Amino acid sequence: MTRVAAVDCGTNSIRLLVADVDPATGELTDLDRRMTVVRLGQGVDRTGRLAPEALERTFAACREYAAVIEEHGAKRVRFVATSASRDAENRDEFVRGVVEILGVEPVVITGDQEAAYSFTGATKELSGHLATPYLVVDIGGGSTEFVVGDGEVRAARSVDVGCVRMTERHLVRDGEVTDPPTEEQIAAIRADVEAALDLAEQTVPLREARTLVGLAGSVTTISAIAQDLPAYDSARIHHSRVTRERVREITDRLLHSTHAERAAIPSMHPGRVDVIAAGALILLSIMDRTGAEEVLVSEHDILDGIARHAALDEDAG
Repeated sequence: MTRVAAVDCGTNSIRLLVADVDPATGELTDLDRRMTVVRLGQGVDRTGRLAPEALERTFAACREYAAVIEEHGAKRVRFVATSASRDAENRDEFVRGVVEILGVEPVVITGDQEAAYSFTGATKELSGHLATPYLVVDIGGGSTEFVVGDGEVRAARSVDVGCVRMTERHLVRDGEVTDPPTEEQIAAIRADVEAALDLAEQTVPLREARTLVGLAGSVTTISAIAQDLPAYDSARIHHSRVTRERVREITDRLLHSTHAERAAIPSMHPGRVDVIAAGALILLSIMDRTGAEEVLVSEHDILDGIARHAALDEDAG
């Protein structure tokens, strides 16, 4: 077994997985899995730069993660950065800070690489259980990845719609998120998402998939709401199923609720209160486009793919 630490730094959150990996089978045994909402992508869509306060929140989480990695004695560390750091003019500042704290340089992956990692992480344990091909959809803060495949990736595409990007682009007025959004604002998000789906379909045969697998915080939060969980419960969320009509009901509720009403949902992470409505609308639009009657929700995603890759890669830090 190889003990590895995988860090996934996205637009909205940064996550850590410390795990023992069997290089022969790719089987993971979790030792520590955690998530911190840092909103690294704050304002990037508008300014093209990472904000100083967003960098400091991210570096604070990195310092916490460095202590956890040292405590567990992980032999290899891989830090993957996704949408926000791809888009930012000052990403060198971000890279320097991560190297100083964790001793490894962030690998700023392409959207296609992000898609492949997500597919591996989400489908490794599904083999033989569900109809293929799978469509794996990873709804992030700044981008959404679409991957179709069975045992291997057949086609993948990353598009620039995510829960943070759509919220900042369409729901913020005078520095505040509109509560609740207007019908005009909702229509603007729908238009962006539909255009992104048109783009994705140029590469990925979205409608050929037999099983829709949904990843990341927007999807897992919708599952928690659908189950009316008294608190976020990873074990009950992982491999749960949510019908399209239930997603439609929840999306309508979130789009027409206030900040206080969303915050009062027991399973809602405080860092998702302002962006969950846009995330839900993205998921619903995908289900409408593909005709999927339900989504299989996975807690295993890009982070698991990064860990497996780190275990097999001699160059991992």
